[in-house]
Amino acid sequence: MNESSLLDGAHDHTFGLDRAMSGEKRTLAVIWITAAMMVVEIAAGLYSGSMALLADGLHMGSHASALAISAFAYLYTRRHARDARFSFGTGKMNSLAAFASAVLLAAFAAVMAWESAKRCVAPVPIKFNQAILIALLGLAVNGACLLILGGDGHDHDADDHDEHAHAQGHHHGERTDHNLWSAYVHVLADALTSVLAIAALMVGKYFHLTWPDPFIGMLGAVLVSRWAWQLIRASSRVLLDMQAPESVRDAVRSAVERQDDCRVSDLHVWAVGPNIFAAEIGILASEPKDPDEYRKLLPRGLNLVHVTCEVRRRPLERRA
Repeated sequence: MNESSLLDGAHDHTFGLDRAMSGEKRTLAVIWITAAMMVVEIAAGLYSGSMALLADGLHMGSHASALAISAFAYLYTRRHARDARFSFGTGKMNSLAAFASAVLLAAFAAVMAWESAKRCVAPVPIKFNQAILIALLGLAVNGACLLILGGDGHDHDADDHDEHAHAQGHHHGERTDHNLWSAYVHVLADALTSVLAIAALMVGKYFHLTWPDPFIGMLGAVLVSRWAWQLIRASSRVLLDMQAPESVRDAVRSAVERQDDCRVSDLHVWAVGPNIFAAEIGILASEPKDPDEYRKLLPRGLNLVHVTCEVRRRPLERRA
């Protein structure tokens, strides 16, 4: 049995995680904008009596906290990238922060639903003009933050991945930077609540109705909960070492089995960070070669940063 554990011959488990990712810079910029707007919206919501606006401000507070978690995760990942205590580097901190942010997002959705339900039972007077003005301002701020963060959840630093790697990632349809995705979802959710708040306030102002305001708050809570669940599912796949997408595993299998009469007897591919994977491959061959020969067959665009090959001689087929 022959084994090989290193993709490029060097025993380095940083996998490029010691360099700042583009998402870190964008997240820090959005934190300051968000914190300032959060204070304005909560104060305006309390002053005007609008539940939709207050819910918008409360949710902005939630994603301000989530953005802080994201910023910490980026910093921790970079500073501890060479810490030998982490077997496969610190890449999973990215998904751990996203999971925590998603739980926080779900908690604030519950708060929004509870407060909206209370306002359905006991409506309060609303200062529509002031509330609409602040909601419009909040929407503008959210739009600016969405442009800063970007919407694909991929890290586009040229130093980190080549063009083929990006094409591979987009082909899989995977959001590779869960930390950046969580920040984007928080801002997107707040933009949604801003739009819904504006709609509810306009209806209330011109039709003299108060029920649309808490109803819209309830609707926003449902949509935010759905996004939180999607983020929890995606990040937990990485945290639980679930198998990489089938397209990645098929690419590994076909690359190895194109060689002579080789057959992949066992295959495990899992994410160890944003768009980076580790793999363990069991190979059966009639004429076993050095594991390095099999590793050279693997497509570079798959971003396999840590590969272990176990090569065994293929049993002779018995003749009847």
